[in-house]
Amino acid sequence: MAHWLLKSEPDSYGWGDLVRDGATEWDGVRNAAAARYLRAMAVGDTALFYHSGKDKAAVGIATIARTAKADGDDGRWVSVQVSPDRPLAKPVTLAAMKADARLADMAMLRQSRLSVSPVGDSEWAVLLELAIP
Repeated sequence: MAHWLLKSEPDSYGWGDLVRDGATEWDGVRNAAAARYLRAMAVGDTALFYHSGKDKAAVGIATIARTAKADGDDGRWVSVQVSPDRPLAKPVTLAAMKADARLADMAMLRQSRLSVSPVGDSEWAVLLELAIP
């Protein structure tokens, strides 16, 4: 099982929206690297749901419910289906991520503009530790 980080502006589509909807199509990603990560996702993979914009914090854990399918007509872009798993007990802020040396190589911190990025197993463990109140 792999781990991922999915960014969304909470004013556009936030964690509460995903919980309310029960699932959503993670579509509209128009970056080649992010699309490559979407293609690599498998059913059952887990993802941190990260509020970008003013919040700048991971707030929940989602599960990949369906693998990639075409998003648009040209075949370059894909989407996956995401369902909510559980909220984090405590949001993990961007500042907390940057402050923890164990996360220094985390893809999201190195390529902050990507809306989808992988999270390594050891990074995942650190992030869950940071979410403990």
